[in-house]
Amino acid sequence: MPPMCITARFLAAIFSLSALLCAQPATVLHAAHLLDVETGRITSPGEILVQGTKIVAAGAAVAHPANAQTLDLGDTTLLPGLIDAHVHLFLHPGAEDLQTVEESVPQRTITAVLAARDDLMAGFTAERDMGTEGAGSADTAVRNAIDKGQVPGPRLRISGNAIDILGGHEDANNYNPAQHVLPNATWANNAQELVSAIRGELKEGADFIKIYETGRDKFVNGVFSTPYQYTEAELTTAVREAARVGKSVAVHATGEPGTLYAARAGVVSIDHGDQLSEETMKIMREKHIFVVPTFAITEYFAEHSSGAARRDSINAHIVEFKKQIAAGVPVAMGSDVGPFPHGTQAREFVLMVKNGLSPLASIQAGTVNAAELLGWKNQIGALKPGYFADIVAVPGDPLKDISALERVTFVMKGGVVYRK
Repeated sequence: MPPMCITARFLAAIFSLSALLCAQPATVLHAAHLLDVETGRITSPGEILVQGTKIVAAGAAVAHPANAQTLDLGDTTLLPGLIDAHVHLFLHPGAEDLQTVEESVPQRTITAVLAARDDLMAGFTAERDMGTEGAGSADTAVRNAIDKGQVPGPRLRISGNAIDILGGHEDANNYNPAQHVLPNATWANNAQELVSAIRGELKEGADFIKIYETGRDKFVNGVFSTPYQYTEAELTTAVREAARVGKSVAVHATGEPGTLYAARAGVVSIDHGDQLSEETMKIMREKHIFVVPTFAITEYFAEHSSGAARRDSINAHIVEFKKQIAAGVPVAMGSDVGPFPHGTQAREFVLMVKNGLSPLASIQAGTVNAAELLGWKNQIGALKPGYFADIVAVPGDPLKDISALERVTFVMKGGVVYRK
């Protein structure tokens, strides 16, 4: 190519960038530090140039366009917005099974909107809602309202109602059958019914499918057990049906053999994963299937229960989690928030570190890894040019004190400041 053509193209690119900077409002974020979550490198000081909804530049010093507003965030560390891959916006503390009986869907939808706001203000700029627990496709309305800017909240991937077998984990097993209390999930008892249920959820706006693969769990005399709910062949059918339209399947699965069936079927995540066999972990590593450990919910229930068995179960899960780390199983952050207060789920980062992950690996689980799990790889989860400007600031250095993530002082999502 002639040198003149190269020069002309270069100048055209410069002029186009200049026009973009002038056309859209610009913001420069300045803080004491900036964390590259992919490498663990801290840059001091740290700056990010935001243009419209996207990040233009990040580093020790960035351009300060004439029209830019500079926000000095003081002695804080900038990092990508946090991502929780397992939330329940339609639940709140209390007896979660009774909420579906005593509270109407409109009431629960209002609760979900408030929960989404609380999570965003705590620094969670993206989330995966793992089932409305009987509120059907109401999460479609919440997601759409957030996307339209009508209410504040994280970016959402939603599943609608989760799918369960008759008499399964989320069925109304504790009530008089004559009362016909509705389950918290959609029934499907075989492969054909799974396909029908999946199509129904997708029609109502689901981004992915959640299936209950195990339950209910038992921990007796130090031995954990949980029945599987779907065969490997049935789960394979479900994964194939979702994949037909570019969607994925995530499972609630706590132990074997259900976890193995799920891994072989090719789900994207095994949530909880209290017990994974060597074969299951090998498959998860090879297929890049994430485990989502959800320690925060088990800690909360243990603190609000007098049963020693629950604490023993947690200890057993910690032992298993360390095996999963050693085996190279990919980890994504998910708290199962809902039964405990929304906006407090950064506790999950602290517990993952306490239970074996390094601080950096814990942060990666709730940024780059979770972004990949939610299908937003190369869009969120890191502070890079072209990524959405989902940015938070925390006091101090989270690599030295992971609990800093529980004290978010600044929140930006898509270039809009929600907390300062």
